Amino acid sequence: MEDLVETVRVIARLFKTDKVFIIGSQSILLSWPDAPVVLRTSGEIDAYPENAKIWEIQQKELDPDDDPEASEEINALYGEGSQFHREHGFYIDGVDENTARLPEDWNKRAITKTVEVDGRNVLAVAPCPESLTEKGVSDLGRL
Repeated sequence: MEDLVETVRVIARLFKTDKVFIIGSQSILLSWPDAPVVLRTSGEIDAYPENAKIWEIQQKELDPDDDPEASEEINALYGEGSQFHREHGFYIDGVDENTARLPEDWNKRAITKTVEVDGRNVLAVAPCPESLTEKGVSDLGRL
């Protein structure tokens, strides 16, 4: 859970956002912080800020020749092989809202956790376990 909280903090600071989405295998930790070790052991956390698109537009306005992507910024600063990775023992994989194929209504059932970041509250949001399994089962049905 400590890695998840650190992920929320660094992304909230970088993007000046009040909401960070966690997807992928480590999202289970928001609803099950004491999950078995096998579920808690991952070298990466997939995450993105709520305001990713706004940030990209703002960065483009600052440098019209640049084509900024929030996910690439995350990967550059906190991704695999980064100084952050070496110091913390895990890395953050910058993703976006299209990375995981989740049920359309997943956000209505999302799990949330408030994380204090520099004196303000930031909301960590993750799909509930049912959303993760529903989509996985429906994808298997198409095989």
